[in-house]
Amino acid sequence: QVQLVESGGGSVQAGNSLKLTCAPFRYSVGTTCMGWFRQAPGKDREQVATINFYGGTEYIDSVQGRFTIAEDVAGNKLYLTMDYLKPEDTAIYTCAATSSGRRCLGSFDYWGQGTQVTVSP
Repeated sequence: QVQLVESGGGSVQAGNSLKLTCAPFRYSVGTTCMGWFRQAPGKDREQVATINFYGGTEYIDSVQGRFTIAEDVAGNKLYLTMDYLKPEDTAIYTCAATSSGRRCLGSFDYWGQGTQVTVSP
């Protein structure tokens, strides 16, 4: 059974940085599409960033230029580096992966439990 375990969340002031880590079990980073999602209180979950088999990345407009998704294939880890954090980035961040496909075209099949990120003004 595939498991995705996130870490690195926390509470920071606006303008600071955090780096989230996703550690998969029984899944190999770099073989399909992976992504980071977030859900703020009272809001729908949104896809923040994805990275496909070819290393291609996509971001939602609100984090473009501030967040970076990256894979460590040798270490089997997925990262999300978040710079210049804003209060509106406050949410539970979850990593996810697809079970097949080299591009991020389908639905995500594997999900972590999430890690809380809180940004204060």
